[in-house]
Amino acid sequence: MDALVSTEWLASEMEARDLRIADASWFLPEHGRDAKAEYLAGHIPGAAFMDLGAFADKNSPLPSTMPPPEQLASRMSALGLGDGCRIVLYDDSPLHTAARAWFMLTAFGTPDVAILDGGLAKWKAEGRPVEHGEANTKLRHFTPRHPAQGVRSLAEMKATTDQIVDARSPARFAGQEPEPRPGVVPGHIPGSRNLPYRDFFHEDGTWKRDSALRAVFESEGIEIERPVTATCGSGITAAVVVFAAHLLGHTASLYDGSWAEWGGDPETPKATA
Repeated sequence: MDALVSTEWLASEMEARDLRIADASWFLPEHGRDAKAEYLAGHIPGAAFMDLGAFADKNSPLPSTMPPPEQLASRMSALGLGDGCRIVLYDDSPLHTAARAWFMLTAFGTPDVAILDGGLAKWKAEGRPVEHGEANTKLRHFTPRHPAQGVRSLAEMKATTDQIVDARSPARFAGQEPEPRPGVVPGHIPGSRNLPYRDFFHEDGTWKRDSALRAVFESEGIEIERPVTATCGSGITAAVVVFAAHLLGHTASLYDGSWAEWGGDPETPKATA
């Protein structure tokens, strides 16, 4: 299974016994949307609802950090997304949050995880079936294969020589907008480059590929063959950068604390130019 699958492919594989589908939609408060309510109102048949808020480390003061392996295993097992499954993730979020779910699972070594290109919007636009209410799921054991890989800490970011890609909007990157979290100073990590996550997609919400995708990185002088670490506001849209690198055959890391941590630390340097 490719890391990015089409709606046509998913429709042809729907009846496969080892295939599982998960809706990983997630929204910020300013979106004014309820991911669970929208899931119940209509989702791809058989899809479980993967609430990203329930997968964040409940003991962390930061908003969206990676869960410990036991928390991940418990949540995934309850959704029936366990060992021996091929998992297809999708979303209907402007933040393209299926990428965060993909990063989380692959960081712990989960094999056979893919993102549905174009998400629920493309699926519905093509007139494909949806179902309502909760999907029937059966408990299935889930095993994290190894400790989370590709996740960068604050200490590692202070010492890194990686190319740093910030996936936030240009206005937030430049410190021209107030930060949504109290105590977080506007700006960006000195030396980082701004590649807004939206730039990695076509207008219809499908992913750019090949030379078009590479051109996004090159537009800010990022050499994808060299080490890259992605950051954003809280570690969600940075996963778009990591997945884009993966589509080009490269591995990128993710600073999980992102600007919520860096911008909230009075001792870290901040830049606005």
